[in-house]
Parts: sequence; C-alpha cells; structure tokens
Amino acid sequence: MNSMDVLMRRWHLDTESTVPPFEQVRLRILDLSSSGELAVGTKLPPVRALARDLGVAANTVARAYRELEQAGVVVTAGRSGTAIASGGDMIAAQVAAAADAFAAVVRELGVPQAQALRMVTAALERG
Repeated sequence: MNSMDVLMRRWHLDTESTVPPFEQVRLRILDLSSSGELAVGTKLPPVRALARDLGVAANTVARAYRELEQAGVVVTAGRSGTAIASGGDMIAAQVAAAADAFAAVVRELGVPQAQALRMVTAALERG
C-alpha cells in the first residue's frame, strides 16, 4: 500500500470543520507517523497530487508539509520529495518533558491527580 492509500484510508478532509484544511492534513500525517502507519523513510505524495486528491489548493498541502518539516516530522529533499523523518521521537521527547514539568507543578502545589488530569483533558479539548 502506498503512502497516498494510507493517507486517504478511512479519512477525508472535512470541509465543514472549523479546523483549517492545512491543519487537518498536518494532523493526519502526524497521527499516521506517530502510530507507525507511515514509517520513517516513507515518501509522502507530491504536494500537487495530494492537493488534487483532497480537492484543495497546492499551497494548502505545501503549508502542512512545511509545518511538519519545521517540527521535524518530515524531511524534504527537493526533487526527491518529502519523507517521514525520525522526528516523531523528538516530538515524543518534548511532550514527555512538558508532562514531567506539569507533574512537578501539580505535586508542588498539592493538586490532586484526578483534578490535574481533568484540567489537562479540558485543555486538550479546548485545542
């Protein structure tokens, strides 16, 4: 199965969503790379091909790829295309560090664990 098939499987761009299209594409690729469905080194579809299949402007996909590259999730090598990088480990490390810092504050202030978890859940749901 090629990367286009993996990206499009059981997913479509939600044109009614308040989440911008580039962000939906970025989140989809991030989810697939984090889960391992798009393994390190997997080449992503060319910007124009993915944009055509999604029915969006090429700049929409290009922005998603650019933001993923800035986050270290993908690498772009000019005409060789864009591929999944090993940056998922870097992202996981950053999230773990933030979780450790949050846990330290929670313990220091004596906030009960259940309340702290509710606060995190609410923050994630707010976006």
